[in-house]
Formats: sequence, C-alpha cells, structure tokens
Amino acid sequence: QVQLEESGGGQVQPGGSLTLSCKASGSRLGDCDLGWYRQAPGKEREFVASIKWSDGRTTSYADSVKGRFTISRDNAKNTVYLQMDSLKPEDTAVYYCNARISSTLVLLSWGQGTQVTVST
Repeated sequence: QVQLEESGGGQVQPGGSLTLSCKASGSRLGDCDLGWYRQAPGKEREFVASIKWSDGRTTSYADSVKGRFTISRDNAKNTVYLQMDSLKPEDTAVYYCNARISSTLVLLSWGQGTQVTVST
C-alpha cells in the first residue's frame, strides 16, 4: 500500500551535516504519517522524527534530536527528508523510514534502511 526507499546515508565528522531522503509511493500515502527511526548496534530501534503527509506541517521529534534535525516533505517529489545538523557520534545508526496510518497508527511499511556513521 505504501512503498519506501531511503537514501543519503554516509560517513560524516562530528559537527557535520547530512540529509536523508525517503521516496514514497502508494495508494494510501495521503493517509499517513511518515517517520524516521534509527537503530544503533546492540540497541533497540528508536523514534527520531515524523511528519503528517497530508499537511506537511505537523511534525514530531525525539528530544535527543530537537534543534538539530529537521523533517520536511516535498509533495511534488513524493519524498520526505531528514536534515541532520550538528551530528554527534551517538547519532551513528541505521536510519529507517516508515509509514503509519495517521488516525490509527497502524504500521504499513518500513524502508530498507541507510547507514549513518559519525566519526573522525
């Protein structure tokens, strides 16, 4: 119902910036919140940020990334972005995009993930 494909991961030095992209398609996209999650080695997957696709303005962030990360949507390109600034080594993880129905939070799909490494 919703297909997701992430891109944009890589290696960056502490204090640097990186932008992740999640290209979305599917018949139920307009009903969804698109979210970014991350999973570091040996840790559980955790919420990073989300945006309501229908308005592109309703957003939510984990406390650990507030003020450093920005989620946004390009409706014409069917893509959600995660702009990551002031990156820290603890931001190192595989980052995943997902889609949930906004009204019920039913999970529809995950992307395949993209690796972000913050190190000198």
